[in-house]
Amino acid sequence: MLTNTPSDNLGTPTRDEQVKIMLRIGVAALILLAAIAAACIVMVPAGEAIVITRFGNPVRVVTRPGLAWKLPAPFESSIPIDLRLRTTATGLQDVGTREGLRVLVQAYVAWQVPADPIEVRQFLRSVRNQPDEAARQLRSYANAALHITSSNFALSDLVNIDPKRVRLDAFESALRDQIAASMQKVYGIDVRQVGIERMTFPDETLAATVARMRAERETDAAERTARGLREAAAIRADADRDAREVVASAREQAAHTVADAEQAAARVYAKAYESDPGLYSTLRSLDSIGQMIGRNSSVVLRTDAVPFKVLVSGPEGGGKAAP
Repeated sequence: MLTNTPSDNLGTPTRDEQVKIMLRIGVAALILLAAIAAACIVMVPAGEAIVITRFGNPVRVVTRPGLAWKLPAPFESSIPIDLRLRTTATGLQDVGTREGLRVLVQAYVAWQVPADPIEVRQFLRSVRNQPDEAARQLRSYANAALHITSSNFALSDLVNIDPKRVRLDAFESALRDQIAASMQKVYGIDVRQVGIERMTFPDETLAATVARMRAERETDAAERTARGLREAAAIRADADRDAREVVASAREQAAHTVADAEQAAARVYAKAYESDPGLYSTLRSLDSIGQMIGRNSSVVLRTDAVPFKVLVSGPEGGGKAAP
């Protein structure tokens, strides 16, 4: 006699088979949920912004680093926007200064897309999230601004031997003002810095610059020479005055010394005369002869003339004191 058991019934699964089927369904559901969650999660790295678009239309801008949510594709998609600082250069541009001289100037521009939702959307709409196109447009604006700005500055404001007269900072500031407002309004770009990277001159401008610098050097040298001559004249005048004062003081002291010596000599002579007038007269005559006649002198005079008669007649009074 045959009987039907649950395992023999092929149309009805067993309890174990039902559990396995439920497990498979659960795993599939988890995988599906994970895939949906992965499609809805957006990672926002540092230095970037994520624009969430719904059927191609921007609806949200996420600038804070971390995780963000969106609807899975094709409902919503994400576009990364680079917010890092970038630089570009204009290349050498032939511009004219205020006095009409030609100058070759190359400027650099540092720019970035600001972390502002409005500016990010403006950047996305204007250049389709193409930084190279934004840099090209920025160079065009910078080239035009170079021509406008340089016409307001003289060559001496850019190149000068006196550092205080160089106005490169003002030139760069004016250049940035020319570029920044338009770039932010049209392209949503923040111009952070504009600077002069290179500057050179054509031959005619170089010759004019050298001539001007030579003239300035010569003027400075003339001023320094004149100042040195004035100082030298003042020093010479002070030295002459001091010399005159020293000579006058020395002469005064010499006059006092001579007067004192003459007084002492007069006292000695008076004392000698009082002691022996004849000897005094003889010695004075001999002193006079010594002062008048040198070693090789030849004089023809009468021997009885003073003071030579003392050589013939001898001392007056025979060397005795006068009564």
